[in-house]
Amino acid sequence: MGKNIYDKSPLSFKDQIALLESRGLTIINEPQALDFLHEISYYRLSAYFLPYQQTKDRFNEGTSFEQIIQTYSFDRDLRLLVFDCIERIEIAIRTQLIYQMALHYNDSHWQDNQSLFITPFYNKIGNVVDPYNDLQSIISKAKTARTPEVYIKHYIDKYGSPANPPSWMCFELLTIGELSHIYRGLRNNSDKKRIADFFDVHPTVFTSWLHCITYVRNICAHHARLWNKDLAIEPDILLKPIGKWISKPFENNKRTFYFICILKYLLLRANPGNNLKLKIEALFEKYPSVPIQYIGIPSDGKGNMLDWGNEDLWK
Repeated sequence: MGKNIYDKSPLSFKDQIALLESRGLTIINEPQALDFLHEISYYRLSAYFLPYQQTKDRFNEGTSFEQIIQTYSFDRDLRLLVFDCIERIEIAIRTQLIYQMALHYNDSHWQDNQSLFITPFYNKIGNVVDPYNDLQSIISKAKTARTPEVYIKHYIDKYGSPANPPSWMCFELLTIGELSHIYRGLRNNSDKKRIADFFDVHPTVFTSWLHCITYVRNICAHHARLWNKDLAIEPDILLKPIGKWISKPFENNKRTFYFICILKYLLLRANPGNNLKLKIEALFEKYPSVPIQYIGIPSDGKGNMLDWGNEDLWK
């Protein structure tokens, strides 16, 4: 069976307004709606239409353009909140990677010891996986950059040996994705365990969580949608939590709220005084008309959200 031909014509902003109204969307302030469409493309906004349409291309009665914008704004604020949490966790992960490896091996330059990393291999799609040389490449580029980081330049100017700066300098060069890659590429499970133990997580689960954190971090950085989203990279379910955790109904690891619970669990180790719960409550209160359950908060079967704030993790 052949594929269809895409034959939709581009629409002017005025025509986009007319199309929305023809589909039952209430638009009270048309000039304001036009301003929003100038700023936010119709296609980008259309991702927020679906929960307000029981019938395809037909808005539920009473749905307004303002409601769509409120939902879009909620999602933007949610991304900012999640991004802030990831930053704090990323710094803690970087610190533990450096500290645990350097102290255990009594080696400031452990990152230059190839025996601590897995043997390179080809993955399922034929790409070579080589964490050690990937790390060395990052360090080399930083050293030869036209305008190197101040601390890299200081080391190169002052020290002739070892050739590379110490691990605590080199690891400041890495993104969360690169940190995840290096952690996964450590040869010894005992090394992985010492790092994961700080966060009270099994190394296998921690590896999965790092991968998912990288994925969600990129969603936030590229302004994509977190509300009403199935995660393409699902984090492992925490089966044997050492600390306070959530109950079974909340363990939908395909949705954003489970990921937020992961952030809370990690923050309790990385930043025990965090006020994430208060920030989430404030976010929900700011947008009372937005159906927040679409981030993955379960219901009781009668349409009522379960009390997430009363879960052990969040008390």
